[in-house]
Amino acid sequence: MGLAAAGTARVTLHRFFVEPAELIGDAFPLPASIDHQVTRVLRLRDGEELLLLDGLGAEVLCRLEPGGRLRVVARGESSGEPHHRLTICQALLKGDGLERVVQQGTELGVAAFRLFVSERCVVRQLSPGRLDRLKAIARESAEQSERGVVPEIDPPVPFASVLGPGGVLLFERAQGGEPRLSALEPPTSLIIGPEGGFSPAEVEAARQAGIQMATLGPRILRAESVALAAAAVVLSRAGDFA
Repeated sequence: MGLAAAGTARVTLHRFFVEPAELIGDAFPLPASIDHQVTRVLRLRDGEELLLLDGLGAEVLCRLEPGGRLRVVARGESSGEPHHRLTICQALLKGDGLERVVQQGTELGVAAFRLFVSERCVVRQLSPGRLDRLKAIARESAEQSERGVVPEIDPPVPFASVLGPGGVLLFERAQGGEPRLSALEPPTSLIIGPEGGFSPAEVEAARQAGIQMATLGPRILRAESVALAAAAVVLSRAGDFA
């Protein structure tokens, strides 16, 4: 049982991700990164409890004490993480498509997001500010959905860099009798293209790299919907969702 389940039932137990180094010892200062949220927004009082997470799977139940300090009540491991570690390899999308993929993918249980640039990407770059925004969304979504780990999001890489072992490429206009994703053993990564899909050369490169092809069925989904539908299928097949 996670500490959240064992916490005080009569009130909401607020959850916050902080740096692991801020959780050392039996008592420590309220981390500066959450001070405003705890004291000014939520107005938590001395004696109330909150749950701090290190983003790596550990959680610490703490009680507020006078002077802005926290006293450790209990330590444990998060119970909200899927056993199957799924990485979504997502081509850059225009508009707020990536934000939706990260937000809802995190809620579903995706372990990491690898962004890449492919031939038909309309957006070819990701600014540092936008990458920080995606990381903040992942963090907020992990807190909201009671995850124990914040999914990693790295800067975009070339398409060839995501063609690794255990990957499945979602091919929306398959013509070679590719299987449904639900018929496969749960893969460790899903490779999902941009609004215009993958080029024939990219599909061939993936085949040559030993990447399995699969489809989600006869309907064509919006680019930002593919990752969410596919993640739900894989995590359900693995026993980690629904």
